[in-house]
Amino acid sequence: MDAAAVAASLVPSWSAVLVLFSYLGYLAAAGAVLPGKLVPGAVLPDSSRLHYRCNGLLSLLLLLVLSALGVYMGWMSPTVIADRGIELLSTTFIFSVIVTFLLYYSGLRSHHKSSSLKPHITGNFIQDWWLGVQLNPHFMGVDLKFFFVRAGMMAWLFINLSLFAKSYLAGSANLSVILYQFFCAWYIVDYFVHEEFMTSTWDIIAERLGFMLVFGDLVFIPFTFTIQGWWLLRNKVELSLLAAVVNCFIFVIGYLVFRGANKQKHIFKKNPKALIWGKPPKLVGGKLLVSGYWGIARHCNYLGDILLALSFSLPCGTSSVIPYFYPTYLFILLIWRERRDEGRCSEKYKEIWVEYCKLVPWRIFPYVY
Repeated sequence: MDAAAVAASLVPSWSAVLVLFSYLGYLAAAGAVLPGKLVPGAVLPDSSRLHYRCNGLLSLLLLLVLSALGVYMGWMSPTVIADRGIELLSTTFIFSVIVTFLLYYSGLRSHHKSSSLKPHITGNFIQDWWLGVQLNPHFMGVDLKFFFVRAGMMAWLFINLSLFAKSYLAGSANLSVILYQFFCAWYIVDYFVHEEFMTSTWDIIAERLGFMLVFGDLVFIPFTFTIQGWWLLRNKVELSLLAAVVNCFIFVIGYLVFRGANKQKHIFKKNPKALIWGKPPKLVGGKLLVSGYWGIARHCNYLGDILLALSFSLPCGTSSVIPYFYPTYLFILLIWRERRDEGRCSEKYKEIWVEYCKLVPWRIFPYVY
């Protein structure tokens, strides 16, 4: 596309608005009416806790069926998202900005005293708008933070599926495309299989909902984590059998470490006496887990996440750095987040943290960092 065409596509169209609001409307309705496990969230500072209906997998499967039906009946094109990528990007970005301004001003007017809705105002507009004012704002009974995470993860999958449809129709869906699509699809579906694990993550229990999270969920995740798919749509990559096998090996190791570490942490938080790798968990100060993956590195889940991100990009070959944006960004983000965690945990646990660091010296990469 030339510059003029790109500039024209940046102007939101009514069709892009319709796609976005139909998608969000479906998720809101499905999340409210479909059955799902009711999972208690973390205990908040005021001893209250929110509950989350984890029906994301059912919502996803139903949407896949409805989308397939729509394509079969001729009501929609399977490439509708790929054909309107830039329009949808600009529309979603504008929507995110509007939502975060509304969240900011509604938060300023809030008089709630509960931890989830109590406004946290510094007086610095940029900081309050960027980080958010309330921990768990709701709209018409919908927990917006949990909702936006779900919307971003599903959008990642549907953008990829539309890109795959475009590649398939163009006759360019080779091994590289299939590997990339399979790895991402497995990761996203697995996320929804284990959706309840999300309720104990730092973003859900501690970060307020502002532009940083809304933009990250609705724009950054679906539109930048699919860069590899867009790149493969326009660049043909032929992988050797050895390269494909190595790529699969990295994906499997990354998945096992990422999912295993997060599962151990989630189970430990629910039941500190649950066995880990068949043995009673070992603790420091009665609080910090040093068993299983958490005895290998202090953030072993980050290692798994980085390996997964790398496996999503390797099908694109090595002719360009563009498809490696996601693993590069994630590496920098997780190093920064690990540093934040270190400072916060050191202040919170004090001498217990010092003892813990002696037992588990590696931060993310065993024997390296």
